Amino acid sequence: MSKKAAVIKGDGVGPELVNSMLRVVEAAGTNVEFITCEAGAQWWEEHGGDSLIPPETWDILGSTDAAFKGPTTTPGGAGSPRSVAVSIRQKFNLYANVRPIKSFPNTSKPLGDVDFVCVREGTEGLYFGKEVQLTDDVFIAIRKITRPACRNVACYAFEEAARRGWKSVVAIHKSNILKQTCGTFLEEVAKVSKDYPGIELEEYHIDNIAQQLIKNPQIFNRKVLLSTNLFMDILSEECSALVGSIGLIYSANIGDDYSMFEPAHGSAPKYAGLDKVNPVATVLAGAWLLDYLGEKENSNAIFEATEKVISEGKYVTYDLGGSARSSEMVDAIIRKLR
Repeated sequence: MSKKAAVIKGDGVGPELVNSMLRVVEAAGTNVEFITCEAGAQWWEEHGGDSLIPPETWDILGSTDAAFKGPTTTPGGAGSPRSVAVSIRQKFNLYANVRPIKSFPNTSKPLGDVDFVCVREGTEGLYFGKEVQLTDDVFIAIRKITRPACRNVACYAFEEAARRGWKSVVAIHKSNILKQTCGTFLEEVAKVSKDYPGIELEEYHIDNIAQQLIKNPQIFNRKVLLSTNLFMDILSEECSALVGSIGLIYSANIGDDYSMFEPAHGSAPKYAGLDKVNPVATVLAGAWLLDYLGEKENSNAIFEATEKVISEGKYVTYDLGGSARSSEMVDAIIRKLR
């Protein structure tokens, strides 16, 4: 029986990029059935309500084996709904947000070759989304840290290192200031590390590692970087710059029973409809989804075809130093598949 995946095309450049991803996975010969559904700021502006995700979409998400989410816009300001990604992560307990950070051949590498993985807790921290007004002048945000969530994401990080044959997990925190929340995170990571005697646990303060990633990023090669929600959200964006373009960074949100795949970048509304944005992050997030649903060969074929197109440099988008349109880069990837 074929697997099913929900597809949210998203806002801004989302729909065109997701259509490109679907073209590529179909060219690879996937048997996955993709079911399109609505979510995002554009849908919400038309329909209103307290969520960016309509009830019908929740039904589709609940009846599929995985989800793919194109870039979606999250409205700002008090009273506006939480983001599509945060809503889905919390609903399905997708506790591990994972971004591989790996240089591609023949691309600009601002600080040299890098190869590591960022793992971010995906369901709580400051993304718990609870803020309180104490007086007219005083507001506080609540950072929720639970032992089970810390344990889940730590287990994922050590399993990822073991899967890759890597020897180190780097826990990133600020426990000298956030003694209870970061302290609890560190305690749980240390407990999990005891089950992986061949993998070293390193610790860095968030401010120090932000500097080290610019000064000497290679010291983190072949390591898994692990942190709480907001810290790793910011750090993984910094890490994206190390490969030359966030348009190359694909990501997954992984839970025990469900996962959602997405490009790491935003919806870039100013580029919508211009056929300009790098499709790689979206295409490779789609390839990762195929792998998750058991189509390893199709997934590998898409990764290999994409790497070839990037390394040849003939059909690449502006952010990679080329002049190809987004659709032309996708056409080149499909030609390599065939």
